[in-house]
Amino acid sequence: MKNTHPQGSAQTLAAYSAKQEFLFLTAVPDAGKLPGEKHFSEELKPTGKVLSDSRLVQPLVYMERLELIRNVCRDEALKNLSHTAVSKFVLDRIFVCDKHKILFCQTPKVGNTQWKKVLIVLNGAFPSIEEIPENVVHDHEKNGLPRLSSFSDAEIQKRLKTYFKFFIVRDPFERLISAFKDKFVHNPRFEPWYRHEIAPGIIRKYRRNRTETRGIQFEDFVRYLGDPNHRWLDLQFGDHIIHWVTYVELCAPCEIKYSVIGHHETLEDDAPYILKEAGIDHLVSYPTIPPGITVYNKTKVERYFLGISKRDIRRLYARFEGDFKLFGYQKPDFLLN
Repeated sequence: MKNTHPQGSAQTLAAYSAKQEFLFLTAVPDAGKLPGEKHFSEELKPTGKVLSDSRLVQPLVYMERLELIRNVCRDEALKNLSHTAVSKFVLDRIFVCDKHKILFCQTPKVGNTQWKKVLIVLNGAFPSIEEIPENVVHDHEKNGLPRLSSFSDAEIQKRLKTYFKFFIVRDPFERLISAFKDKFVHNPRFEPWYRHEIAPGIIRKYRRNRTETRGIQFEDFVRYLGDPNHRWLDLQFGDHIIHWVTYVELCAPCEIKYSVIGHHETLEDDAPYILKEAGIDHLVSYPTIPPGITVYNKTKVERYFLGISKRDIRRLYARFEGDFKLFGYQKPDFLLN
């Protein structure tokens, strides 16, 4: 298991050992304060539901994640990699559950299908997760999940201010491998345009060896993503790029104050915590996670990047550095040096 403890955690929290991170600190007299600690700023205040005589205080690991994001967002040197406009592209990624006041930002290739199912059930479109047909989950005409972009500006602002907001991340390079496999290699959802339109566009512009006739290789994909001028192709590919653009571009974590950030690697702990914090744990549970599926696989990452030039990998890291830093993922020095 990697990285439940993001690098650069706030020093105020350093005193707590990792063992205590998941403990709930309940019935603390001053809700904003931990015993002997200085005040956390406003946006770090726990989002736990208020109980009559005591507040639930977030386990430290979740507070540390939000604190890390706030610190990285303030880092001038990373501004271009951490900030983005809350554009229609971002608002299109955010699904709304008005009934329970929840916003979920979709980060494809991080187990999002399951969260969408949770929201579909909460919105009342289907009585249980098991009863949702697979083809309905991603069909936005049928799944009963409105996007935040479908509301007026005032309605959008109101929801962004008051709703419970979350999204899930995983190691950025592992996510790219997953996207490559899912869209260009196996393509289980039968989306032929990835292989027949997007792949040839990438190969034409980025393949080094012109005599090589194989289908798209991971190296071609890495060169496209690491190219500072990738936007030129992105515009042609349209919304399909959601599977590989950065978390920053998808969810605007420096502009939108999220309540909880879940990590794919610790989903067994994070999923129940998110449901509890959102106040819906009594209504729905996250589908069972097959053992081992969320663990970071360094061997797989090494295998995929084998033979790709250091220059290309460094350019890829330069583009995704904001994601690595914001969410406490270790810089993959084993690939870069």
